[in-house]
Amino acid sequence: MTHAQKAEALFYEGYNCAQSVLLAFEDVTGLDRKTAAMLSSSFGGGLGRMREVCGAVSGASMVLGILRGYDDPKAAEAKKAHYHLIQDFAGRFRQANGSIICRELLSGVNTVEGRNPEARTESYYKKRPCPKLVFQAAEIVDDMLLSERISQIE
Repeated sequence: MTHAQKAEALFYEGYNCAQSVLLAFEDVTGLDRKTAAMLSSSFGGGLGRMREVCGAVSGASMVLGILRGYDDPKAAEAKKAHYHLIQDFAGRFRQANGSIICRELLSGVNTVEGRNPEARTESYYKKRPCPKLVFQAAEIVDDMLLSERISQIE
C-alpha cells in the first residue's frame, strides 16, 4: 500500500486530514502512531475547524519537516532550503486543487456550520473532497522525496 493509499484509508477510519497524512508516513518519520496522531490533531478542518490551511497540507508539511527540516536556528541556508521545499509542495497542491485553503477547497460543499466537527457518516464522506486531498498530499510528498533521491544519485 502506498503512502497515498494509507492516507486515504486513515481518513476513512476517522482521522482528520492532517492526521491521515502524517500517520501514513509513520514508516519513515519514526513517530509512533499515538504521538503522530496527537501532534497533528489540532490541524484538522483547516486548523481546529477554522477552515484555514488545509489539514492535508499541514500534515504533509509536518512530514517534510520531520524528514527534511532544520533544527539549528542559525542555519540560514537550511531554513531557506526548507521553506522552498514547503513552497514547492504548496504550489503543486494548489496547482492540482486551486487552493491550499480549506474553506476554498470545500466551496460548494454543504457543510454544517459551527465549531464542532461533523459526524462521520456515509453522506459526509460522499460530499467531501478530503479523501482525494489527503491522497494527493501524500502522493506529492512521495513524488518530491523520490525526485530528490533520483537527483542525488545523478
